[in-house]
Amino acid sequence: MNTFSPKPENKFTFGLWTVGSTGRDPFGSPVREPKTPVELVHLLAEVGAYGVNFHDNDLVPIDATPAEEEAIKRDFRRALQETGLVVPMATTNLFGDPVFKDGAFTSNDPKVRAYALQKTMRAIDLGAEFGAKIYVFWGGREGTETDSSKSAVDAIKRNREALNFLCEYSMDHNYGLKFALEAKPNEPRGDIYNPTTGHMLGFIATLDHPEMVGVNPEVAHEHMAGINFMHGVAQAWEAGKLFHIDLNDQYPGRYDQDLRFGSRDLKAAFYLVKFLEDVGYQGSRHFDAHAYRTEDYEGVKDFARGCMRTYLMLKEKAAQFNADPEIQTILAEVNAEDPTLAAFFGKYSPEKAEAIKAMAFDRQAIASRGLKYERLDQLTVDLLLGMRS
Repeated sequence: MNTFSPKPENKFTFGLWTVGSTGRDPFGSPVREPKTPVELVHLLAEVGAYGVNFHDNDLVPIDATPAEEEAIKRDFRRALQETGLVVPMATTNLFGDPVFKDGAFTSNDPKVRAYALQKTMRAIDLGAEFGAKIYVFWGGREGTETDSSKSAVDAIKRNREALNFLCEYSMDHNYGLKFALEAKPNEPRGDIYNPTTGHMLGFIATLDHPEMVGVNPEVAHEHMAGINFMHGVAQAWEAGKLFHIDLNDQYPGRYDQDLRFGSRDLKAAFYLVKFLEDVGYQGSRHFDAHAYRTEDYEGVKDFARGCMRTYLMLKEKAAQFNADPEIQTILAEVNAEDPTLAAFFGKYSPEKAEAIKAMAFDRQAIASRGLKYERLDQLTVDLLLGMRS
C-alpha cells in the first residue's frame, strides 16, 4: 500500500485556475488547450484530490448569459456528485478584467468600486450555492505604480468599507462564511496594499466584524519578499486567524512563480508541514500552484500528484523528527525550564518586578553555554535526506 497516496482526510484541494492553467505567460502564448470546469473536476478526482475551489469566472465566464450560467452550474454540480469532490473555498476575480486596472475596492473611480461590490456579492452567492465556507479576498490590483495617483489612507478606508459591507451582506444571508484575506507584496501592481500577512492581521483588527475575518497566507507571496513563511503562519495561528492556506513554492526576489509545493525550498516546506501537523490545523491544504509550461495535461496530473505526495512525505518526516531520540534530547535541553525562576514569569506584579530587578545574573556563564543548534540543524538535514531511520 502506498502510504503517500492522498486521502479525503488530508483535505487536499486545488483551484480550477491551477490545474486549468494553459501555460500562458507574459512572454508566451498558451501551450495547453483549455479544459472545462467539468473536465477539471474529473482530472482532480483522478489524482485523488479532496476538493476544488474557484474564482467566480473560472466557473462562469464574466459575460455569460443567465441561461448559460445555469447550464454551467448544472453540469458542474453533476460532476461534483459523480466524483465526490467538494467546494471548501471560493473567491472573486477582481484583477483580470480591464475595468480593474486601477484596483477594485481601492479604485479612485466610484463606479469601479460599486461594480466590485456587485461582482463580489454575486460571487459570494455562487460560492455559498456550492457549499463553500471560506471566502478568500486577494487584492491583486489593490495598489499603485506611482503614489502620486492615490492616497494610501483613502485606499485603506475604501478597502475597510468594502469588507465591512460584504461581511454584513454575508451575515444578512446567513451564509456562515468566514472571510480570508490574502497578502502579496507586488505583481501585478508595482506595490500592493497590505503586502504581508502581518499587515493583514493589523488591518483585520480595524474591521467591524473582525471575528469573521482571518487570513489566507501563501508560500510564494511571503517568499517573494524574503520572509519566513512559517513564522507568518504561526502568527496567524496564534491569533486564531489561520482560516485557509495556499501551498506552492517560490524563489525569493523573483516574479510570482507558483511552483509545485516543496520543489524549491524543501527545508522551509518541511518546517511548514511540521507546524501545521503539530498544531492540528484542520482546514484545507490548498495548492495554489501551476505545472511547468513544458507540460501537457499528463504533466499537469504529475504536478498535482507531486504537490500532495511531497506534503505527505514531509508529514511523515515531521513525525520522525518528533520521535527521534537525539533530536528530542537536544530540544529538551535547550528548552529546559529553571524551576527557581518559574515564579517570576507570567502576569506582572510589583513584587515580581522588584525581585527580578534585584537578581544577579552571571552573563559570562550564561553566554558560554553552547546550544547545539548546528548539530540540531544537521540532524534535520540528515532526516530529510533519508540518513536517519
